[in-house]
Amino acid sequence: MKTRRTGSGLALVIVVISWTSGCQAGVRVNPSPVLPAPGPAAGPSAVATVTRTGFTVQAGAFSVLANAVNLTQALNSAGLDAFAYPAESGLYRVRFGDFASGDSAAKEAGRAVEAGLIKEYFIVSPGDHPIARLGFRGNELRDRLAVTAASFIGAAYAWGGATSREGFDCSGLARAVYQLNGLALPRSVTGQYEAGTAVAGDRLSKGDLVFFSGPTGAPLSHVGIYLGNGTFIHAPGTGKVVRKDSLGNAYFRDRFSGARTYFR
Repeated sequence: MKTRRTGSGLALVIVVISWTSGCQAGVRVNPSPVLPAPGPAAGPSAVATVTRTGFTVQAGAFSVLANAVNLTQALNSAGLDAFAYPAESGLYRVRFGDFASGDSAAKEAGRAVEAGLIKEYFIVSPGDHPIARLGFRGNELRDRLAVTAASFIGAAYAWGGATSREGFDCSGLARAVYQLNGLALPRSVTGQYEAGTAVAGDRLSKGDLVFFSGPTGAPLSHVGIYLGNGTFIHAPGTGKVVRKDSLGNAYFRDRFSGARTYFR
């Protein structure tokens, strides 16, 4: 079996994520009284404070989304952390894993071939991700994170990934946005909150994450990706689709529990 690396011009994910960790409670925080004021994003970032993704495996080329989703589910059942996305020419592809080297990625892909899960595959290197092309010049990477998040609008939501065939959960959405740009986030809402650095509501920039909970002191239960001008994108609940909302909305204002940035 031969492998080769992909190019960098693949389309962004807009439909299916199948990570299994969802909007889980854990960290108890009080809602922050400071909300972002409409206006331009804060200044440019220079360094990511989360790790970059390593080598991943790309497999399959499907004209029917359901077939890509079926493969995604099979790979996740095998513990390979997969997601499906639309690629060139209207085809759907699947990626899985986050490996330290191309050899380890190829080894795991070979096991998937032996298990009959996949037939052909490509190794996607860290250099293929947007962060490798854009670096941290001004706000370019943050702009790319916002564009990636916006590409998910209209996708179906699935609580906690339990029915991930139907969509993706709030923390899975955040993780997907970052991973597609070459940065790794933890799986859960709690993990994402703890991995970031606190940022004041009036200093939010594109790509930062905003967190919500229930009544004062309740555990964190939800996360979204900040877009600028007081807006964010999130997967709101079972039976709904990913959408854009305002932090100024009374519902979210009352439940806003702080924000985290992953750049400095």
